Amino acid sequence: MIRKSTSKTSTAIKICGLTKASQAKSIAQLKINAIGVIGVKNSPRFVEEEECIKIFNEVEKASSIIEKVLVIANEKLEEVKCINNRSTPPSVIQLHGNESVDYCRELKNKFPTIKLWKAFRLKSIHDLEKISQYEKNIDAILIDAWDNKSLGGTGNRVPIDLLINKTFKAPWILAGGISAEIIPEIFSKLRPDGVDASSRLEISPGIKDINKVESLVREIREQN
Repeated sequence: MIRKSTSKTSTAIKICGLTKASQAKSIAQLKINAIGVIGVKNSPRFVEEEECIKIFNEVEKASSIIEKVLVIANEKLEEVKCINNRSTPPSVIQLHGNESVDYCRELKNKFPTIKLWKAFRLKSIHDLEKISQYEKNIDAILIDAWDNKSLGGTGNRVPIDLLINKTFKAPWILAGGISAEIIPEIFSKLRPDGVDASSRLEISPGIKDINKVESLVREIREQN
């Protein structure tokens, strides 16, 4: 669960882009808050439905309160219906494409039990202006780095100075080049409700270095 941070809540941790059920089991045992699987077919971390279900089953076994996040982009509503009907569906759909406000509203109306996170790629201050239009129709905001070739998982960092003193009505998650080494710098300037890490923790696309994951979790917990 990603909640708005208060003095009594710590920054939530999401590890994204997993491709192996065995790694999902190990990472879930670190008592993180969310595990993400990529359902975007042109991503090097794309996971087919069968393996996605296996990963989410391992997460569910470890803890029923860890969010099972499926990342999709520009999917038709009928495809989301199929995803929701899986034997182990995601608890969160993360939209990482060019989805409109109307699309988000319709998705929330059709599938009220699924939490909806919307990703926004941040290149300049102007990219922040449109977020407020979405906040009534989503459960969390994810701020990721801009890349002209990829929707995410690039390892690029968000220009965090653009986020200083910026507030959102919905909980917000910082992604983009997240690793243990940069957490002190981030937390000296910002306190996001959550952080989302993927490529900087990898041995190869979709295969995590568990030691790096552990270091990130430890660093965040020490900072809170």
